Amino acid sequence: MQIKRILPIIEWLPNYKKSAFKGDLAAGLTVGVMLIPQGMAYAMIAGLPPIYGLYAAFLPLIIYSLFGTSRQLSVAPAAMISLLIGAGISELAVQGSEAYIKLAILLALIVGILQLLFGLFRMGFLVNFLSRPVISGYTSSAAIIIGLSQLKHLLGVDMPSSNLIHEIIVNTGKHLGEIHYITVLIGVISILIIVFLKKINRLLPGPLIIVAAGILLVSLLNLDVKGVQILKSVPEGLPDFTVPGISIADISNLLPLALLISLVGFMESITISKFIQSKKKNYQVSANKELIALGMANISGSFFSAFPVSGGLGRTAVNDQAGANTNLASLISATLVGLTLLFFTPLFYHLPKVILAAIIMVAVFGLIDVKSAILLYKTNKKDFAMLLVTFLSTLLFGVQIGIITGVVLSLGLMIHRSVYPHLAELGKLPDTSYYRNISRFPEAKERKDALIFRFDSELYFANINYFKERLEQMMTKKGDELKVIILNAQSIYALDSSAVLGLEQLIEDFNNRGIEFYMTEVIGPVRDMLKKTGLFEKIGEDHFRMRVQDALDHFDSKEKPPQPYATQTNQS
Repeated sequence: MQIKRILPIIEWLPNYKKSAFKGDLAAGLTVGVMLIPQGMAYAMIAGLPPIYGLYAAFLPLIIYSLFGTSRQLSVAPAAMISLLIGAGISELAVQGSEAYIKLAILLALIVGILQLLFGLFRMGFLVNFLSRPVISGYTSSAAIIIGLSQLKHLLGVDMPSSNLIHEIIVNTGKHLGEIHYITVLIGVISILIIVFLKKINRLLPGPLIIVAAGILLVSLLNLDVKGVQILKSVPEGLPDFTVPGISIADISNLLPLALLISLVGFMESITISKFIQSKKKNYQVSANKELIALGMANISGSFFSAFPVSGGLGRTAVNDQAGANTNLASLISATLVGLTLLFFTPLFYHLPKVILAAIIMVAVFGLIDVKSAILLYKTNKKDFAMLLVTFLSTLLFGVQIGIITGVVLSLGLMIHRSVYPHLAELGKLPDTSYYRNISRFPEAKERKDALIFRFDSELYFANINYFKERLEQMMTKKGDELKVIILNAQSIYALDSSAVLGLEQLIEDFNNRGIEFYMTEVIGPVRDMLKKTGLFEKIGEDHFRMRVQDALDHFDSKEKPPQPYATQTNQS
């Protein structure tokens, strides 16, 4: 039983049905064919020689098939992760250099260890600290940078690489006179073909079709002699076992990027895994086991020259649509990639670099999240501002500044919302016993002698002063007629010692002013805290009520006659 928990394949493989093989075979071959050009293109996005994309599409896919709980997820190079790698490591070394390759492989090891530890210690919740606006802004910006970085291949010119948009634009402008028009024509036609085939049928291997066409075109017309840049020699054979080069300095430099990739990779993988599983209902996806599986895939891959991988949204969707029933489909895909490494890499000698650039551009520009930006602009200006600042800081100052800016903004907004939560003054709806926010319900009436309000957060050291300040403002507005304060505590889910002390001080002040204090709809944990600290007795058991109306009725039974209601005219 314990082995089955560690290796889910032991659970489904003995019960494998022959009827599932047809679907697995079709899906495995379809995704395998898709992975070959895609892996090579994503390696270029990551700033690596194309062969490393095939390395990353081989062993990690096999290892995930053994440890993963999703039966359709395809784990290999992914556009978003490759994009993060290319933008991040390019600040530490020259793309394609030996030092760069060494860092990318070490990054896979660090990412794998982090994901494995997160899974073992059940820390998948950490992904919640990466807010969606930050990821959207960062990814959209990085997609533009990576896409524009392929201009040198699309235009057929030799210019320096950069991950800053203004440098890319300046460098491109300087080399406009060197444009190779045959290369541009091949690139534009390739982009149009990929987009067209994707719209017709997502199962059509558009990238592979243009790769084959590009190789034939160059070979038959000798376009490499006419200036079209080609891959030339591509290493043949499976990757050798090598221990990644490890140094404290490199680990220190890569750790922030590794943390981001480990969380983003997990988030992308678990999102698509859960979606596919919700349609199947014959197995369960475990978030922590998925972290362990991704960790094992990246760790093992790092010893065989792979860069970080994750589940791919488009690739997994194709795997599912093509009929994948189990992880056997992924094993078949990996086998096809392995056969390509063993026997077919010489066929890629005449592959034009502009073809891979076209595949990259279509892939990364699809990651530019315009819809989210428009939606946030219409619905949440704070989140939109966070997206925009992250987008611009990444675009103008680079990936490290972009990451730091986005995370700091996320944490800052989270802290701000916690310190300054929503607080609502309540009034009574006509002809009912319901009390609602007077700023949202103009018809709600408030009593001249009563202050009724709701605090929508836990009450603790960081917001107790805000609580007291807002309460004092509302009391001042009421003036000398104020006789009773009622706190609707239904949204207060916790109290700490600072909050208890603050409430105790307020109650003493209320008593000195001759104002009664009630609490309604107090939940168990808050009531327990009040009892443990003795504040429950100080407030008085009869001052805890189920509803606001109950509290007012109790107060009115002691105060004769009850005060009339007044229509709210000054909304806050």
